[in-house]
Order: sequence, then C-alpha cells, then structure tokens
Amino acid sequence: MFPAERPRRLRRTAALRRLVAETTLTPDDMVAPLFVAESLREPRPIASMPGQSQHTTASLHAEVRALHQCGVGGVILFGVPSEKDDVGSGAYDPEGIVQLALRSLRDEFGDDVVLMADLCLDEYTSHGHCGIVRADGTVDNDATLELYGRTAVAQAGAGAAVVAPSGMMDGQVGAIRAALDGSGFEETVILAYAAKYASGLYGPFRDAVEVEIADGGDRRAYQQDSRNRREALREARADVEQGADIVMVKPAMTYLDVVADLRRELDVPICAYHVSGEYAMVKAAAANGWIDGAAVALEQLTAIRRAGADFVLTYFAREVAEELGR
Repeated sequence: MFPAERPRRLRRTAALRRLVAETTLTPDDMVAPLFVAESLREPRPIASMPGQSQHTTASLHAEVRALHQCGVGGVILFGVPSEKDDVGSGAYDPEGIVQLALRSLRDEFGDDVVLMADLCLDEYTSHGHCGIVRADGTVDNDATLELYGRTAVAQAGAGAAVVAPSGMMDGQVGAIRAALDGSGFEETVILAYAAKYASGLYGPFRDAVEVEIADGGDRRAYQQDSRNRREALREARADVEQGADIVMVKPAMTYLDVVADLRRELDVPICAYHVSGEYAMVKAAAANGWIDGAAVALEQLTAIRRAGADFVLTYFAREVAEELGR
C-alpha cells in the first residue's frame, strides 16, 4: 500500500480527529424547546419525554438560566393554557401564558438569550387544529391568517426576538410580516416552519401541550406529505419571498435530504427540529440499555448539522451542551 492511501492517519488520535473535523456542534448551535403552563404550582414531568417538564414561570427561569450558563443559543416557548376555545384566543391574548413568560424572561435576560415563540393556535384551540375550523371540519386558511398576525404582534410586544409560525397555512409568512411591520416590529425575525411534515413523530409533543385533535382528525390537509421532497423547496422559497428570515425543516432525522436540498438552494439560515418522537426513541432505547443515549444524541445532532442546518431545535440541548462542556 502506498503511503498516500492511509486516511486512517488522520483518525489516530482524538486531537487529530478534532483538528480535521468537517462538521462541528457547539452549544451555540442548539435551541431548547420549553413548555410553560398556566396554573401549575410546580413543574410537571412529561412521561413520554423523560427529562422534560411543563414549567411554572419560576422553573422556566431556572431552566433558561441553566441553558444560558452552558452556552445554549436560544429557547423557543410553547404555551399550555388552562382554558381553550374554538378560536385559540390564548395565543394572541396579551396576558396569555407565553406572553407573560416572554415579558418575564426579557426582563431577566434581555438580549443575552434569543427568545423565540412558536406561533400557532393548536395549543389554544378546543378542537386541536392549527386554525379556525369551518362547520364542515376543514380549516379556514384566510380567517386563520388574521389571528396569526395578531399573535405575532402580541409575542413581539411581549419580547420575542423571533416568532416561529408553525401552522402551515398558505400565505402565513406574508400576513405575519405585514402585521409586524404595521405595528412597528420591523426588526422581529420570522423563523418559518417551511417544510413541516405530517409525521408520526409528534406524539410526545402533543402529550406535552395537551393537544388532541377532535373527532380523531389529523393535519394531513395542511402539513406536508412525507412522500414529497420537491414540494418542500417550493414551500421554503415561497416563505423566503414573503419575508421569512430563517426556514425550518421538521422533523429532522427522517428529512435530512430536505435539509440538504434547502441548504443547497437557499441563502438564508436553515434550521431543523429534532422532534419529540426522535428524542423519546433515543431516551427509551437508552433506558433499556440498548444504546449509549448520549453518544446517539450527539451523533444525530451532528448529522443534522452535517446535512446543512445552521442550528437545531432539540430537547437534548442542555444535556448535550453540558456534555460538550466537559
């Protein structure tokens, strides 16, 4: 064998491997999804997501402090209201749970932590859909857009640096951009869930936000079909044209091809959401002793970065950041 044919030379030691690594993962590359609930006196663990909880305002602050101390780049908030209604009014109520939490976090952390807010109605609607539902059970796209605009303004006014529309309504980014700009929030960033697939991996998340879709329904009429790849690029391009600053692929591991496609074709930041089911599967296998959970989590998050994501939304954010800091 000729000497030049020994690529193993560069793998011989940990220091050499670090030196020539093509992809890096740092705490700055991660955003932690967090759940804040009304009417809780203490954090409530989420059984299907070991290590995650519905937070009180006090425990939310403690968690964000810990994340900030280990260098995690930001947090994204999801609300769990005490009451729900047909129009999801808690999403855009200035005194809604996420708005109260954003104000409180902004007061403590200012711009030291990137504060993001998921922008959707599903956590707040009694029927569990992401928008206004007509009498025939279908979602009214255009009526929903007006409420998304109101929600964006409420979140920005409460201190969100980034609003993240996740409902997959046609024209949602344009409507939100117009509402923000018209209310003096021209600097608020829009992170669009541009390629959000109708996935079987969201079950633990729905436990976390206590969402059940009425009458056994689903969201396949407005979320993307898992069989489609080119459609994702079309959706993402439309969001960028309407004013999205960042676009997201969700879920992450099962759509790495889509992450790579968007990275190759678009010049805006790309992120991916390592979702609740992806997290829960690693945790369950690790709990049974079948895998090294920490190693698999690190491998998966690095793979998402390798595919082209600039950052990753992940429930592993604190755990992996602490591991990286050792």
